[in-house]
Amino acid sequence: MQDVHETSAPVGVTDAGPVITRPEQLPGHLCPDPEILRPVVRTLPMRITPYFASLIKAPLDALARQVIPDPLELADACADPDPLTEETQSPVPLIIHRYPRRVLFLVSNLCAVYCRFCMRKRHVGKSTGIPRQAVQEGLAYIQGHREINEVVLSGGDPLMLSGNELTDILQALRRMKHVRILRIHTRIPSAWPQRITSDLARRLASFQPLFINLHFNHPDEITAEAALACRRLADAGISLGSQTVLLKGINDRPEALQNLLEGLLCIRVKPYYLHQIDRVPGTAHFQVPLDRGLKLIAALRGRLSGMAIPHFMIDLPGGGGKIELLDDAIVQKNADHWLIRNFQGRIFNYPLEDDGRFLETARDCKIE
Repeated sequence: MQDVHETSAPVGVTDAGPVITRPEQLPGHLCPDPEILRPVVRTLPMRITPYFASLIKAPLDALARQVIPDPLELADACADPDPLTEETQSPVPLIIHRYPRRVLFLVSNLCAVYCRFCMRKRHVGKSTGIPRQAVQEGLAYIQGHREINEVVLSGGDPLMLSGNELTDILQALRRMKHVRILRIHTRIPSAWPQRITSDLARRLASFQPLFINLHFNHPDEITAEAALACRRLADAGISLGSQTVLLKGINDRPEALQNLLEGLLCIRVKPYYLHQIDRVPGTAHFQVPLDRGLKLIAALRGRLSGMAIPHFMIDLPGGGGKIELLDDAIVQKNADHWLIRNFQGRIFNYPLEDDGRFLETARDCKIE
């Protein structure tokens, strides 16, 4: 494997035009004054594929805010670039070992688009590739820790690697008998769906059990091109999930989330996580209060089937890991029954004993 560079072309993909990395490359209606954005880009790189740029309709629409730099990123006083302490939980370069039997393997530091809310701003886009030696050290660490049974390829975006480079890593992992499950986290189907060729889907399908978690944040990202990319992966037998980040002014309304989550099911992607945004520098203007996140999840219940409801997750600072934030549906716990609030606000008695009383007692109740 060679070092991965910005200009390297993944196998089987035709260049769709110049990637936008400088403010002056943005269309005039999206950036009337490039000078305002230059200080941001000098500190926090920008990258937008021609495809994703073509979906942006207005300067402050839901897609523009995700990828076009904003001076507010430099006005954010948050000082800790690594609030989740990933660096201290990294025993060798590229590996984050937080959970006993699962590791994160950061095989790329490039993405198709650079999200302005990225939790790894400290790394992503700051160099042109990952050294071969670092990849080998990561593989050796996984080989030497037989308690690890699941490896998550992340970055950056693993699908920014060429087909051969990605295949080399997956083959090395598949040769390890203790590694049973492989995952890939990627935003490629929503940001550069043309990358998902039939050839790539066939390559990936040979590494089952393989799960791919995608990144969709707004219903406008679910296009015919994105649907085709997902269909190619799903038809190859790969299980698809989506991890959405809750973002102020982008998807923090019930209608936006409902349309997104329903749309994902229609393209055979299971909504998996709704993430509370990680508090890294330059993201304060995207923050949504936790209680609003809980209310949004509650508002979706009843509107959507259970298949479409994601887990509302928060990654605890200090390396505490992800936990699910549950809403206030459980009103009261008793020894033989719970009082549970449904999506209409009605409170039901849910008996814990299977004695045939369920239909009689599942009715409106009052809390004394």
